[in-house]
Amino acid sequence: MIRGSKFEPEENKNRVSSSRCCRYCQQIFQPSRYRPQQSVCSEPDCQRRRRSDYHRERIRRDSTYAEDVRASQKKWQQAHPDYWTQYRQQHPEAAERNRSRQRQRDQKRRLLNLAKNNLALDLKHEASEVWLVGPGMKDLAKNNLASAKVFIYQPLQSLTREARRS
Repeated sequence: MIRGSKFEPEENKNRVSSSRCCRYCQQIFQPSRYRPQQSVCSEPDCQRRRRSDYHRERIRRDSTYAEDVRASQKKWQQAHPDYWTQYRQQHPEAAERNRSRQRQRDQKRRLLNLAKNNLALDLKHEASEVWLVGPGMKDLAKNNLASAKVFIYQPLQSLTREARRS
């Protein structure tokens, strides 16, 4: 049945569509009469998120679309080769934030490589304990391998005895 047509029963013509809750901002809104299945309000931020989610999902699902997107990005990058260099020069705080986040990602990756590593070498039991302390240590669950440089010096007994004798 076509809404608003002469074939629609009279009681449905005057019915107001039900309110909905926006899936992004959680605000109540009235769906468009032209788009009754609308699930996102008309706020610009919510519409931007909706388009972004659709784009991301389409790239994930449609390989042809994903190739077109990559080709378009590559074409733009070739037309603007100095863009990122200029951006970092004009926005030093963004460049520093990126460096800081990259260091965090690198540290997390190193810690994840250690996580759940069950290799332990017990060459000779020692009464001492090693404690790893720091903000990244929570990622080391179930890990019993820690890489370290250890130097073991044995006293030169023959020299000390000779030194005592003389």
